[in-house]
Amino acid sequence: MNVDIFDFDLPKERIALRPVEPRDSARMLLVDNGDLHDAGVLDLVDQLGPNDVLVSNDTRVIPGRLRGKRGEANVEVTLHKREEPTLWRVFARPAKKCRMGDILDFAGLKAEVVELGDEGERTLRFHVDPTAMTAALETHGDMPLPPYIASQRGVDERDKDDYQTVFAKEDGAVAAPTAGLHFTPRLLEKLDAKGIKRHTVTLHVGAGTFLPVKAERTEDHKMHSEWGEISPSVANALNEARAKGGRIVAVGTTSLRLLESAADEDGVIHPFSSDTDIFITPGYRFKAVDLLMTNFHLPKSTLFMLVSAFAGLETMKAAYMHAIEREYRFYSYGDSSLLYPQKR
Repeated sequence: MNVDIFDFDLPKERIALRPVEPRDSARMLLVDNGDLHDAGVLDLVDQLGPNDVLVSNDTRVIPGRLRGKRGEANVEVTLHKREEPTLWRVFARPAKKCRMGDILDFAGLKAEVVELGDEGERTLRFHVDPTAMTAALETHGDMPLPPYIASQRGVDERDKDDYQTVFAKEDGAVAAPTAGLHFTPRLLEKLDAKGIKRHTVTLHVGAGTFLPVKAERTEDHKMHSEWGEISPSVANALNEARAKGGRIVAVGTTSLRLLESAADEDGVIHPFSSDTDIFITPGYRFKAVDLLMTNFHLPKSTLFMLVSAFAGLETMKAAYMHAIEREYRFYSYGDSSLLYPQKR
């Protein structure tokens, strides 16, 4: 499939540089096949019934961008996957300054380059006690805002709160599961009052989510793997809900990708604790997810391909054109959408 069919033009001013306040006051576009309706995030409650189950990602974003030196040369790395407590795969800039065996010094936090990868990827072994790794990142690292935000303004103290969801609990992500950024205690109380069940899964989102698809065809694109977990109790609860006629509502593409990775051909969700590099494009048959709440994504990105697979490419192109014309706010700090599956 040609990657260019997932392209569209987005005016720069549509990129949100801060979230709205309060977070649940963001807009939400309802996309039900050909029908488009302007709504708000608080209207999510009205779209769901008491048998439905909301599944969100409880990963917590760590300050995974480090700036330092290799000798006299400046280097910057963005962590994207934890292999061991002190062993991380990273994207390095400039990668040629990070050679095998080099020691990188991030203002006192040191790491050795122990493996070279493709396209600027390196594996670093940090010289720190394993139990102190997270604290070291909190001290030396910055929140890894996406390039489309970081290129327009600096990272500041607000981002430490703004770039975390209310579900954040499990350390390990270096990109936020942004659909969850819209949830507030007020919205959760409304969902609970209606009897809508809520469960969490964990997918540690990697910086690979920011990478553009450079291949000309989707078949040639390589997804970076991310670690995820679905507990036996959550898997059982989701299967029971579906058996009773409830819908599985994924909060974000990260939750969806993990659920689809754990589901068998009959749609049964199994406990999961492993890496996934699932790449969803049009033609994929969804097995586990019935509704998807998600932000607006970049052109020619794997995430726009995913939503096009879920709701239909032409439907999503029309939805994005509508959102641009109605001045919706795009990307991580932007507005939301609720997608119904494409009718087959």
